[in-house]
Amino acid sequence: MHDHDLLQLDSPDPGGCATGHEGRAESAGEIPHTTGCPAADALVALAAGGPAEGAALDAALRACGLPPSGPYRVVVATTVGEERGPAVSALTEALRCSPGEPFAAGRLPGGEAVALVPVDPDAERRLSLGELWPTLYAEGPQTPLHAGISGPVRAPEGINSALGQARYALTVSRAQAPDRARVTAVEDLGTLGALLAGVPAEVRTAFSTRVLGPLARGGGSHRMLVETLEIFLAHHGSWARTAAALQLHVNSVHYRIQRIESLTGRDLSRLEHKLDLQAALLCR
Repeated sequence: MHDHDLLQLDSPDPGGCATGHEGRAESAGEIPHTTGCPAADALVALAAGGPAEGAALDAALRACGLPPSGPYRVVVATTVGEERGPAVSALTEALRCSPGEPFAAGRLPGGEAVALVPVDPDAERRLSLGELWPTLYAEGPQTPLHAGISGPVRAPEGINSALGQARYALTVSRAQAPDRARVTAVEDLGTLGALLAGVPAEVRTAFSTRVLGPLARGGGSHRMLVETLEIFLAHHGSWARTAAALQLHVNSVHYRIQRIESLTGRDLSRLEHKLDLQAALLCR
């Protein structure tokens, strides 16, 4: 995941497709890109509408100059606030800097910018917009733009699923950097904390409150027990290392853990209960 300053970009011409780099001839060897036109908007709307009928999806892909078979990745981008126009522009500009890959970028009615990018199945390097943000320049402050990137899907029928992946990664970007620009790919969701960042805040709060029980209410003694729990889990359940970190006798650690188990109804000798409590702490 990457944080970068973005620039103020003009919105794409709503009246037609921008192919190549702002009017440069495709005959110069450029890969065609389709953005900001009815064909691109129709493709992303079809992808967002659920699993699409094969012939309709094939026709939409061909209308945008994209291959009828994958693998593909889906990228979703949004800006913070009410101004949605820069999302398609910024996403398009960044993808144009990606070497040699065509793409189609459109806008959904809710304001999301969505791009479909065919990827080379033999290339090990995954699409990383975070590496491309620095190629953009700004004259003034830019509203933070967040993006999520799906994993590759082999067939057009998987594009709707890829859109769901990209949206989840986008949610993680917004949760982890609400006031900055960030790109998150599904490959970045390699830890429990990263995965949980995409869960709605109200769901995280409800889960944490339910699992931690009285410990979630605060108070001096409860804060002490939460600290003990955090250190105990960080030291993989080692009594000796937890005692050393807290500068306590091992017997005192045993007493605190027993209190935690009593208050939460969890058994910290069981792996699944440790995972429950670790997730609850991360959800706070």
